[in-house]
Amino acid sequence: MKIAILDLYDGEPNEGMRCIVDLIEKFKSDESIPIQYEIFDVRLKGQIAAIHFDAFISSGGPGSPLTSEGTEWERNYFGLMDSILKYNRENPTRPKPVFLICHSIQIFCRYYDLAKVTKRKSTSFGVMSVHQTKAGKQDSFLHGLSDPFYAIDSRDYQIVQPDIQKIQATGGNILCIEKERPLIPYERAVMAIRFSNAIFGTQFHPEVDSDGMHKYLLRNDKKELVVSRHGEKKYLQMLQMLNDPDKIKLTQHTVLPQFLRYAARLHQQITL
Repeated sequence: MKIAILDLYDGEPNEGMRCIVDLIEKFKSDESIPIQYEIFDVRLKGQIAAIHFDAFISSGGPGSPLTSEGTEWERNYFGLMDSILKYNRENPTRPKPVFLICHSIQIFCRYYDLAKVTKRKSTSFGVMSVHQTKAGKQDSFLHGLSDPFYAIDSRDYQIVQPDIQKIQATGGNILCIEKERPLIPYERAVMAIRFSNAIFGTQFHPEVDSDGMHKYLLRNDKKELVVSRHGEKKYLQMLQMLNDPDKIKLTQHTVLPQFLRYAARLHQQITL
């Protein structure tokens, strides 16, 4: 099975790419499945994968998901996405699965006009609760998670006002939304969407591991960000959650691995 990892980090240091590779390597070892993967630096180097890959994982990334509209790297990126969507329509029983993370799901929603993408009033960063919809509670990629479950969040932008009819028309649904904030008069952002049987995306970071996030939160700038937004008590709770096997560790060991299992089953059916 050949997996294309689409790196949207634009050359910035991050934990996401390491964690994606670590999860693939762990899955490869645990399931004894021959897997090859290739990383494409989409934004900084203008690289893009070809359609022949069996599955695609598209990372998070820095900056605005709005200002890159019309850039060369986006034209290449959505040229690939258009090809995948066309292939999947023509091959509904053996589609090519795609997993979109944070920045990737935001530009996907914006480009295909599936929801509004707006700037948040303040940065959302740290360990956050994610709430499942009725559809989310039945989705195979989220199976085994509690409601709410906990995930790593790191974003200045958000997906709101999804076009439910348009998403459901391709077999998709809204799976997760952010926690309710009754004292704040803003719509709850969408946190996960299944766009079709093969296209799935999250605004949170299901790939990030507890150890990496723990080191990240100990940085003075990140600590100050969380404390200024949520207070020191919440900051200390976040550090504790990172060691809880039912919180971030469970999310990391569930969502992206379930996608990889799905991709592996599809590949096995095709090659039999």
